[in-house]
Amino acid sequence: MKMRIAIACDHAGYEYKEALKAQLEGKGFQVEDFGTNSSESVDYSDFVRPAANLVAAGANPRGIIVGGSGNEAIVANRFPGVRCAVVWNEQTALLSKEHGDCNMIAIGQRMVSKEEALSILDTWLAAKFKEGRHQRRIDKIDAGEK
Repeated sequence: MKMRIAIACDHAGYEYKEALKAQLEGKGFQVEDFGTNSSESVDYSDFVRPAANLVAAGANPRGIIVGGSGNEAIVANRFPGVRCAVVWNEQTALLSKEHGDCNMIAIGQRMVSKEEALSILDTWLAAKFKEGRHQRRIDKIDAGEK
């Protein structure tokens, strides 16, 4: 079985969350969906917080947040061990993993097309952390959390 991935959204990201979830499940990933489950207005922190908490705890090695802008990542980044990047194209998704070993990404439904969001997801999933000087930088980030 492939890895578990947490996914969460607010009302402004609901449509893309469903598309990303379907793509993940189609590739054999086990998706833990933290909602929301409609386009009715909600507070994003109520949904992002539990997803990020499980990524921080290691229960879900990766997580995805979908909102209107992607700036919902600010909630996830409050958790020690979570590195959530706002991504808006394949290049930012690739670099978030290669350089930052980001275990979460945030995508803005109002910022990219659905096709771009699906491509961003594939790029991020396939990317590999480059380690080396990048690991030194992550170690410094982690040291600041203690």
